[in-house]
Amino acid sequence: MAALKRVKYPGFTRDIVSFGLVKNVSVEDGVVRVQCELTSSNTQVAAQLKAEIEKVVSGLEGVRAVLAEVRHAGAAAPAAANPWSNQTKIPGIKHIVAIASGKGGVGKSTCSVNLACALRQLGQQVGLLDCDIYGPSIPLMMGVNQRPFVNNRQMLEPLVQYDVKLMSIGFLLEGDTPVIWRGPMIVKTIQQFLMQVEWGELDCLLVDLPPGTGDAQLTLCQTVPLDGGVVVTTPQEASLGVVRKGIAMFERVNVPVLGLIENMSYFIAPNGERVEIFGHGGGKEEAERRGIPFLGEVPIYTEIRVGGDQGIPVVVSAPKQPPAQAFIRIAEELRKRLGA
Repeated sequence: MAALKRVKYPGFTRDIVSFGLVKNVSVEDGVVRVQCELTSSNTQVAAQLKAEIEKVVSGLEGVRAVLAEVRHAGAAAPAAANPWSNQTKIPGIKHIVAIASGKGGVGKSTCSVNLACALRQLGQQVGLLDCDIYGPSIPLMMGVNQRPFVNNRQMLEPLVQYDVKLMSIGFLLEGDTPVIWRGPMIVKTIQQFLMQVEWGELDCLLVDLPPGTGDAQLTLCQTVPLDGGVVVTTPQEASLGVVRKGIAMFERVNVPVLGLIENMSYFIAPNGERVEIFGHGGGKEEAERRGIPFLGEVPIYTEIRVGGDQGIPVVVSAPKQPPAQAFIRIAEELRKRLGA
C-alpha cells in the first residue's frame, strides 16, 4: 500500500490510495494482485494506472509478478453497502462531466452553455443536461422554448440548438411555473433525464448542476459514472470558501476534479483600465493549493451577459472575439483532460 501511494491519478497530485480507488491487495508466493475501481470509464486512464501500478509494485523486494486489474465502478460486482454500486453507463456517451459551483451567482450556467458550444466548434458531439430543477436557465441561455416529444421507444428526444443536444425541466414547464417538489421528485426527474432521453452518440455530456451539494449532485454521482467535475468560482473569498465544499464533495465520492474555472476575473473599462471588481487570481491560487488543474479565467464582458440574455452564447455569435476565445481556450484544456 505504501508503494501504491506513489501512483498519482493522471492530472492530479493525489494518489490512488487517498482517492479510495484501491479496493483489494493480496500477496501469495510473490504474486501481488491489485484491484482498483474507477468512477471514470476512460480506458486511457485505466491503462495508464495499470502500467504505473505494475511498475511500482514490481520493484518491491520479493515480488515475482504483479497482476493489476483496473475497472470502472459500473462494471464492479454490486455491494449492498456501496451507494455507487448501481451506476449505469449510458450507451453511446463517451464522457460525462459535471459543471458545479457550490455557490449560486458565479456564472456556472453561463460557463456550461459556452463550453458546450465551444466543444462543438472543436469537433465534439456534445449534449448539455440542465440539472437545476428549481431554477433552470439553459432554455433562456440557449434560446429554446419548445417542448420535447416522446419517440416510439418511449424515450424523450432532446432538443437541439447550435448543434448541441439539450434537456431541461424548463422545456416541460409553462412560462414562469415554479417547481415545488420534495427531494424524491428531484431524484426521479434527474434519473429520467439521464437514462430515458435519446442522447445518441456523444463525445461529451455536460451536466449543469445547481448550487450546493444536495439531491441533484448525489443523484448524478450515484446514477452514472462521471469522468470528472469542473468547478466554477469567482475570485473573492466568499465564493472560494463555498467552492471548497464542492471540491470536497467530488473527492468524497471519488469523482476526479478535472479543473477549476475562475469566472468574472476582471473588467476592462472603456478607457482601457483593468478593474479587478471581485479581486483576481483567487481561483488559480486555490487550484494550486488543492493540487487540481486550473482550466483558465473568464473576464467580465458585456457581450457574455448579452449573449445569455438573448439566447445566443457568445461562442456562437462571435467565436473569434476575446469573450468567446476565453471559453474556447478552456474547452481545449478540458478536451485534453478527457483525452478526447
